[in-house]
Amino acid sequence: MEKPHICSGFYTFVIKLPNDFNYMKGFTMRPRLLECLKGYDRSTFMKDLMAGVIVGIVALPLAIAFGIASGVTPEKGIITAIIAGFLISLLGGTKVQIGGPTGAFIVIIYGIVTNPEYGLQGLLIATILAGVILVALGMFRLGAVIKFIPYPIIVGFTAGIAVTIFTTQMGDILGLTQQAVSQSGDTISIPLKTPGDFVGKWICYAQNIHTFNPWNFGVAIGSLLLIIFTPMLTRSIKVLNKIPGSLYGIVLGTVAVYFLKNYLGIEGIDTIGDRFHIQAQLPDMVVPTITIGMIQKLMPVAFTIAILGAIESLLSAAVADGVISDKHDSNMELVAQGVANIVTPLFGGIPATGAIARTMTNINNGGRTPVAGLIHAAVLLLILLILMPYAEYIPMASLAAVLVIVSYNMSGWRTFKGLLRNPKSDVIVLFLTFFLTVIFDLTIAIEVGLITACALFMKRIMETTEISVIKDEISPDTDLHTPEEPLTIPEGCAVYEINGPFFFGIANKFDELQANIGHKKPRVRIIRMRRVPFIDSTGIHNLTTLIEMNHADGIHVILSGVSHKVHEQLRKAKFYELMEPDHICPHIDIALEKAREVLAIPVK
Repeated sequence: MEKPHICSGFYTFVIKLPNDFNYMKGFTMRPRLLECLKGYDRSTFMKDLMAGVIVGIVALPLAIAFGIASGVTPEKGIITAIIAGFLISLLGGTKVQIGGPTGAFIVIIYGIVTNPEYGLQGLLIATILAGVILVALGMFRLGAVIKFIPYPIIVGFTAGIAVTIFTTQMGDILGLTQQAVSQSGDTISIPLKTPGDFVGKWICYAQNIHTFNPWNFGVAIGSLLLIIFTPMLTRSIKVLNKIPGSLYGIVLGTVAVYFLKNYLGIEGIDTIGDRFHIQAQLPDMVVPTITIGMIQKLMPVAFTIAILGAIESLLSAAVADGVISDKHDSNMELVAQGVANIVTPLFGGIPATGAIARTMTNINNGGRTPVAGLIHAAVLLLILLILMPYAEYIPMASLAAVLVIVSYNMSGWRTFKGLLRNPKSDVIVLFLTFFLTVIFDLTIAIEVGLITACALFMKRIMETTEISVIKDEISPDTDLHTPEEPLTIPEGCAVYEINGPFFFGIANKFDELQANIGHKKPRVRIIRMRRVPFIDSTGIHNLTTLIEMNHADGIHVILSGVSHKVHEQLRKAKFYELMEPDHICPHIDIALEKAREVLAIPVK
């Protein structure tokens, strides 16, 4: 790491590895902020200022809602938006990315926090480990690899998360409670505590549906309608149109609940203050105690957080690129995401990543440099320090309405429906990932989804490779090296044409073809490999076995038209030691001449 130097009031973050590190020789990454500061003027700053303030206001209710839904306190959601949002904008590889907590993490965070074996301490460690993984992915330039995760998996687990988020909010929307015994021995009603699994939650809701609170439900529906329709009603009013629907829902919902409680005496509508005590300050930095045992237990979860964060942030960056006609640095973006997830847990924060909705809000309101993201973090900090005590009056039903909208937007049901028209293998992966996310958890869903997708992909590739038998003549238009007249295949010789990659599962097709054409084995087999683009180690092993079996049966094998790339792979594997040098021919007419020579057929 080079020594930082001052550049327009900001520190330069430069990663330059030594030249003797061959894999990354001369590899340098720079945050996009440094590029944007060149020629930065007052006009650009005013646009970033306006966008940053608006995005900060938009992020407030989401940060609170994501914090509570994740099983932690509301201020932890805001702390995450402040610290992670600042670091992602400061160090990131995009101009307009806004970072912070997102709905995608709710399910996995809640699962860790409510697990007595891990708890909040386990969440902090898992987040730090995920940050280290993200930094490593960026440092080793693996940003592009994330893009190769099959689309049905992304759609499947995203829709599964959406369904799970919706399910977790049903208790607050319906105002369900359960009976408990107080310290004085009295029976009291407390907020419903549900199991962690999907099925268990709905069973719990059904068992306690008799506690349904119509006032609570009315607040939730009212907030939901405000979130949906206020942007439409204020579209023509420029100032009001800048305010997000979620803020209308929360503010007006809070006012309504305050009136219902204090003037009409309505009870049973829980607010944030009824469940949490909000601390309006940044907490001290605390480094959690990390042990080898905890690392081993939490590594699968950390890997899931890292992959999820990488996917969402790079998808958000790609969407932003299309809108502002830019190109992000995926590796620098992963490093920034990693640093944010390492630092934020030290202050009690939760996992963070790039947020598509907030990024688009930033773009739509004029933000064009990372300065807007820095301002968004500063706005949230001021809100935390000055206005957070008033957040205790926000009704839980209004926050649940915000999360219902978030889950609907996440579901991508139109995309899900569209994928059902795709090949069956994609549909299988889609449903498998979706149901595993809903019924079990995201870690299992991603692991099983990737394994299934890889297996189906390999099956599909195997199906694209064809092996055909040419019995009598080879048409002149099938090979550039053949003469104008067709080539006649001599009796006792069989020509096999391989069209496609040669890897495991292919070699046994020779035996299947032989069984179909008769029991009489040829004395010479010519294997045409002109259309084999590559061969893997398993394919080399299978081809070696095939050669050895033919030699044991007294059958000569001649290779024809081996490409340069495949030839080098065979040479490095010392495959040619099995064969006579003159049994490796550049094209088919020479191979047929060699076959006639082996068969002792005189040349006409």
